[in-house]
Amino acid sequence: MIFLYILIGIAVIWLGALTFLRRVWFYRDPQREPESRNGVIVAPADGRVVYIKRVDENSLYAEKLGEKIALPEITGCDYDQKNGWAIGIYMSPLDVHFNYMPLPGTVEKIHRVSAKLNFPMLDVWEYIRVVWLRKMVDMFARRYHLENERNTIFIDSNGLKMAVVLIADKFVAKIRCFVEPGQILDYSQKLGFIERGSQVDLIIFSNDVEFDVGINEQVYGGKTVIARLARSVEGDNDMMAAG
Repeated sequence: MIFLYILIGIAVIWLGALTFLRRVWFYRDPQREPESRNGVIVAPADGRVVYIKRVDENSLYAEKLGEKIALPEITGCDYDQKNGWAIGIYMSPLDVHFNYMPLPGTVEKIHRVSAKLNFPMLDVWEYIRVVWLRKMVDMFARRYHLENERNTIFIDSNGLKMAVVLIADKFVAKIRCFVEPGQILDYSQKLGFIERGSQVDLIIFSNDVEFDVGINEQVYGGKTVIARLARSVEGDNDMMAAG
């Protein structure tokens, strides 16, 4: 009988912790400020960096597949900018799931792609490895990355073009978007919110970028400096941020 009471107690604690995680902790909304405002790009989301890849002639190379992936397969639509860099950030259920403005600028356009069926990002072992063991796996160009529901926010930061791609996981109920075209935003202002585990890709349409983070590093949305701009762009964006 005592053993049964112990099992019941463990089950109650586990259910309570799970409920707190899903209903309270998951929706926390901490105040975020960038670590620097000196011509830097901050993370658009909490999570671990899963890839940093060059965008060359509107495509990214997938080493695991041995082929190029067209950028519109990730953003969900074509765009007049074709070259630059892309960084992917995986958001586990333990991360804050609000998404943030990486650099002051104007929302140029928003493109949403719906999906009849969202594919899971990770299998059970990969989930344990990534979320609990904090070890990243190669997630680029998997089926979810190209076919799941997404909301892409195109940004013009005083001439520097960027795209923030919010990608849904299998169990995501909804991607919420908080902004609209023409809206002017500062560092760390909220762009949206994604339920459960998800991924956010940031496409920077410039080759003059130096990254401050590497694969498997933990970053914090609206706070962690992930890249720095070349001087030619840096000065213009400093003035824009100051204004």
